[in-house]
Formats: sequence, C-alpha cells, structure tokens
Amino acid sequence: MRYRYEGQTHYRLSVGGLTRDLPVVQLDEGLWIASFVMLGDAQLVNVCAGALAVQLAGKDFEIMVGPEAKVVPLLQMLATLLGHPRYVVCRKSVKGYMQNPLSVEVKSITTKGSQLLVIDGPDVELLRNRKVAIVDDVVSTGGSIRGVEEILSHTGAIITTRAAVLKEGDAYGGDLIYLADLPIFTA
Repeated sequence: MRYRYEGQTHYRLSVGGLTRDLPVVQLDEGLWIASFVMLGDAQLVNVCAGALAVQLAGKDFEIMVGPEAKVVPLLQMLATLLGHPRYVVCRKSVKGYMQNPLSVEVKSITTKGSQLLVIDGPDVELLRNRKVAIVDDVVSTGGSIRGVEEILSHTGAIITTRAAVLKEGDAYGGDLIYLADLPIFTA
C-alpha cells in the first residue's frame, strides 16, 4: 500500500481496536514511513499480542524468534498468552556474556547500512531441530525476516510460521500472518 506524500506529519493507524497517530518520517529521498514503535506502549503491546495470539494459536511451532529490540515486549506477551516458556531474541551485537555466538549481517529498510543479528550459543542449541515462528513488529521489504531466516538456517531450526503486527507497503511477498497494513509514502 503506497500513499502520495503531501506533507503529512502523522498517519492514523487502527489496529486491534486501538488508534494511534504515528509520526511520518523521511527515510530517504522520496520515501517516508509512518513510524510504528511499540516500546513503552503497554496497552498497544498487550492488545496486539492478544490479537496475534489468536491467529497463532493453531499454528505448529515450539518457539518464537524475533529481531532485537522493538519486538521484545511483543514476544514476551505472546509467550505468556500462548503458554510458551521461552522465546529467542536475535541480538544486534555480540555481548560479553555470549558463549559461541552465531551471527549474520543483514539489511533492513529502517536501519542505515547493514546490521548484525546474533544468537547466543545456548539458544542455538535450544533451536536445533525445533519448529519456529519468526515474529516481528513491522515487515516492510522482508530484510529482517530474511536475516532471521538466514541465521536460523545455521541452527537446524524449521521455520513454520512468520508473523508481524503490521505489513508495511507491498514489497514483501512471502507468507505472513499480520494484523494490519501500514502504507509507505512516496513523492
């Protein structure tokens, strides 16, 4: 879904029965997005997790995996609602406490340049031969999902489900469970 950018400062999003006015920010020349940030909005996280949990309830997966950082509260609430004792976060840097971390470099529309995705060694073992759902807050081009898919391919995990709160634009054509569309604005 693309809209023409005509100086809009906000985009009104309705998701899960809640309404939020998202700031419209310029990412590149001729490209603007409505900035969706769940961090700090407990009501939004809880409502979106509840709606997404309903759609994920019948899916065949054992553990959820998502990229740091905005998706972390969503993963926490989904794990609680779905009765999953664990989830895995792909960190964006190697931490001193990590043991034998696994990492890949990826690109995302909202991150300048490339970024690192890292899974701690014990989590790599946890994921081995397990059915996995990849969860993100927003999927636009699919760069983050492809990055998580790539790092998971080195763990032996079996990806069965992909889910997000929002699908932004129409660049991602993969199989995705999501709650609402988010437009991209172009000149």
